[in-house]
Formats: sequence, structure tokens, C-alpha cells
Amino acid sequence: MYNYTEEVASQLNGLLEKNYDAEKGYKTAAENAKSNVLTTLFERKAEERKRFGNELKLEIESLGVLPENDGSNKALIHRAWMDTKAFFSSNADESMLEEAIRGEKASISEYNEVINSKEHFPKSTSDILKNQRNIILNDTILIKKLEEIQ
Repeated sequence: MYNYTEEVASQLNGLLEKNYDAEKGYKTAAENAKSNVLTTLFERKAEERKRFGNELKLEIESLGVLPENDGSNKALIHRAWMDTKAFFSSNADESMLEEAIRGEKASISEYNEVINSKEHFPKSTSDILKNQRNIILNDTILIKKLEEIQ
């Protein structure tokens, strides 16, 4: 028999894991950025994703389910790639902006997939997901503009 709470919690846990991954990725980018502007941006994005994770964690707990505690192994590979790219690239900041844009586009797609799924989320969940997705979308536009001026 289908269990609404477990399916919704599973989707939210997937997004939670992605936010853990993004937070760690942005911390790595901040450590590798040469520009103070980008360091500040990446630090802000890491804090933002940490906040997103906390919001999702509370929402998952409100459904009576245990939230995920850590990111994915795939993210470890991505962060290692960002480190390597920054080390060998003559324009490390531009490379990290490209990676940030790629990651944000993937996040937007993942949020849209969950938001547009056949699941009917509680209004509080739907509001959190749409708000987080919209913030990511707006920041993607900012990151693209920064990339253009690099």
C-alpha cells in the first residue's frame, strides 16, 4: 500500500542531500576563489544552502520521518573536480563560476521535478520548495552575470 508520508519524505530527503552537497561545494569554491567578490558570494551561497537544508530537515521531521544526515558520494567527486580545476586552471574563478552555474541548473531541475511530481505536498512544504527554487534561480542569473564580466 502506498504511504504518502514516506514518498514525500523520500523526495524531500533527496533535496536535503543535494543541499548538503551544494553547501560543501560552495565552501570548496570559496576556499579556492581568487576574487574577494567570489569568495563572499560562495560563502553566502554555502550559508544559504545550509539554511535550505535546515528548513527541509524541519519539514521532514514534521512528517515524522528521519532526515538524511550527510551529502552524497557524487558530491565528493564534484568537489574534488572543482579543486583540481581551480588548481590547474589559469582562470580558476571563471571555471568555478561555470561549475556553480552547472550545479545551480541541476538544482533548479531537481526542485522542479519534485514540485511538479504527482505528490500533493502540504502547503508549508510546497511554499518552502518554491521559495528555495526561486532563490536558486535568481542567484543563477547573478552568477551568469558575474561570469560574463570575468
